[in-house]
Amino acid sequence: MFNFFNKIKAQNTPSTSIYNIEINSLEGNAIDLSEYKDKMLLIVNVASECGFTKQYSDLQKLYDEYQDTLMIIGVPCNQFGNQESGTASEIQSFCKKNFGVTFLMTEKIDVKGSSQHPLYKWLTQKELNGKSNSSVKWNFQKYLINKKGQLVDSYFSTTNPTSNKIVKHLNP
Repeated sequence: MFNFFNKIKAQNTPSTSIYNIEINSLEGNAIDLSEYKDKMLLIVNVASECGFTKQYSDLQKLYDEYQDTLMIIGVPCNQFGNQESGTASEIQSFCKKNFGVTFLMTEKIDVKGSSQHPLYKWLTQKELNGKSNSSVKWNFQKYLINKKGQLVDSYFSTTNPTSNKIVKHLNP
């Protein structure tokens, strides 16, 4: 009986930790996600030429308010309407100049399809994240991860970063 319950438990346990996934910063440096084990993570696929691009301002406000307990990770992606065609330096310049972005930005990646980055495989596949399956529908879709590295929820682009749907998880 003991082996049966251990097998059931193992089937409900994510096979990969988000903290073991490799991704680079916008500057090309390796990001060690395990450095953020004591923080919530809000991971957002971003684009510079999208109708939701103004959400950079609210992402920065959220980061300014909760940076002791939250790391926001902006993930540039050019898979939706060719709305992030810039180079790494162009993206970085755009974000700082127009929105004062100081939160973490990664390299430009694919968030869906055959070249989907391992980070987004983890975020969108229940067998990896242990919570739910999802698909990235558009720019500025958000994924919230708790301090234990577990997926809390995902939010469509229309959910503002400062929405109570997200903020309620940030207040102890």
